Amino acid sequence: YGPVAGTDYRDNQLRFSLLCQAALEAPRILSLNNNPYFSGPYGEDVVFVCNDWHTGPLSCYLKSNYQSHGIYRDAKVAFSAELNNATAFCIHNISYQGRFAFSDYPELNLPERFKSSFDFIDG
Repeated sequence: YGPVAGTDYRDNQLRFSLLCQAALEAPRILSLNNNPYFSGPYGEDVVFVCNDWHTGPLSCYLKSNYQSHGIYRDAKVAFSAELNNATAFCIHNISYQGRFAFSDYPELNLPERFKSSFDFIDG
């Protein structure tokens, strides 16, 4: 998370952006040969389960970089208790809230329309 408990590394937005993007690619390319009933990539019929802010941007990448191009059309991502239509998003460690300068938003490589989703006002 960071160099000291409760603080973030200055480039965490980039680190966790890459984590989210890798998580979206993994089911499409990883060969899963250790199962006697299945081998090869999972494909696109998946559910993404996310914890804390670190994987929160995954749903934005899913919508902008995949579903808008017809990929992962049926993938699910749900927020909190909503499991009806998306990524399961759980917050279990409130100390790490993913705060970074709004000017760093372009590092996430997401469309401008998602920018307001990352706006956070404390207090």
